[in-house]
Amino acid sequence: MRTAERTFSRTAGASAIRIDRPAISLLLGLILILSGCRPDRAGLDGIKTDGLIPVVLQTDWFPQAEHGGFYQALVRGYYIEEGLAVEILPGGPGAMIKHKVSQGMAQFGMNRSDDIIVAVDRGLPLVMAFAVMQRDPQILMMHPGHAAEDFRDLDGRTLVASPGLNWIAFLERRFQIRLNVQPHTYGLTHFLNDPTLIQQGFVTNEPYYLRQHGLDPEILMLADSGFEPYHVIFTNRVFASEHPDTVAAFARASIRGWRDYLEGDPTEAFAMITALNPRMTSDFLSFSRHTLIARHLVTGDSSGEDGIGRLDPARIQREIDQLRELGMVGEGLRIDSVMLTTDPAGLTGSGPDLDHDLDLDR
Repeated sequence: MRTAERTFSRTAGASAIRIDRPAISLLLGLILILSGCRPDRAGLDGIKTDGLIPVVLQTDWFPQAEHGGFYQALVRGYYIEEGLAVEILPGGPGAMIKHKVSQGMAQFGMNRSDDIIVAVDRGLPLVMAFAVMQRDPQILMMHPGHAAEDFRDLDGRTLVASPGLNWIAFLERRFQIRLNVQPHTYGLTHFLNDPTLIQQGFVTNEPYYLRQHGLDPEILMLADSGFEPYHVIFTNRVFASEHPDTVAAFARASIRGWRDYLEGDPTEAFAMITALNPRMTSDFLSFSRHTLIARHLVTGDSSGEDGIGRLDPARIQREIDQLRELGMVGEGLRIDSVMLTTDPAGLTGSGPDLDHDLDLDR
């Protein structure tokens, strides 16, 4: 990393890391070949290859600790045990995740639940399958001495963020504030040099690099604002309907991978992530994983409504209602249009019956 601009965060741009896609395919292909299958992206309509069903997961950013559970499932062989030959494609600017899943170029994608809800309302044939993160890791970062005590104190402040994000409109409406949004520069140099700025980031990411440059930022967790989307795995609604066993198998193996990644030894997953993204150092990966664990981002709280992979229908309904109040979705959007659920009308708050919906206890 030559300057603070060369970060590896989800909010960093394409210049932050350059991945040789053929190298990725070669590495993952080698793993699959050694495991007895080919990384065949053809025939992804359920045709088996060497006895395994080819599946593509399109992630939301370049390989990083926040994807660790999927790489853990890959290197541990959990997907193969479920009869799947999984290929993980890196995201980044221009990845067109929703488009790829909608068009069948990938069977699964990663995104925020609010983004999927809006996409479904606009006609994309998508549906959320399970959660990756129970808590939203997005933060607002501020310099000490210029920090806001709460969200109401943000009125009139300059925020460096990606314009058009749903939470910006939510903050302005709920707290009756106005934010001066500057488009994200995909780096930290501007923020470091201007103590009056507020910048969007991830609690698992940017604080690590800022501390390396002598700044321990004050933060507000966006989840504490009352707007807290899940980070989810979604799929094509037609694919989910025609291949429920494949969706169930992918969910089982992924959740198993995440549990192992958080509770067990992440060394092999770290090694794969570093091989695919050489700028991911062991120290940084450990920081990000520790933050995922310490802040219960993947597991959620212990109330019984959360848990690895779970989506709470009542919480999704609140998101729909919030987005409707913001004018981002229409009146007719139903919860069973946006997520897999056994009883979309029975919003008990106890979490979806994934064990029934996806046969997770097969």
